[in-house]
Amino acid sequence: MQIHLETHVEQGYLDVKAGFNETLFTKLSPPFPPVKLLRFDGSEKGDLVTLELNFIFFKQKWTSEIIEDNTTDLEFYFIDEGVELPFFLKKWKHKHRIISSGIGSIIRDEIEYEAPFGILTYLLYPALWLQFAFRKPIYKRIFRRSEVG
Repeated sequence: MQIHLETHVEQGYLDVKAGFNETLFTKLSPPFPPVKLLRFDGSEKGDLVTLELNFIFFKQKWTSEIIEDNTTDLEFYFIDEGVELPFFLKKWKHKHRIISSGIGSIIRDEIEYEAPFGILTYLLYPALWLQFAFRKPIYKRIFRRSEVG
């Protein structure tokens, strides 16, 4: 199953790239489940990110490896792939794209996922979509163009 979301922000793509760091990652965490960042190496090939999801009665670890990253004259992207996933996921691949667009840029999330069995893949869609839609106003606020005066 795939989810694609776009957010237009005011800063240029290289400024947004520089802002994709551990601080931003923690600000993007949704209210539920609470997420504890256990490891954040960065967004370059070979880096690892490990989270702990707290579902109140139990916790689940999620580790993704950055399998690819690239910067061109118009875009920066990196791809994380799940290597240790929570019980409700069998496959996870997330391409984070920051695309130059006029004086600003577009942050585009391209997610591919699969649950351990078919029907759960479809049932997860609304929850996962909401988790990433939650990021849109945060991106807009953080990557607002600063006023020069």
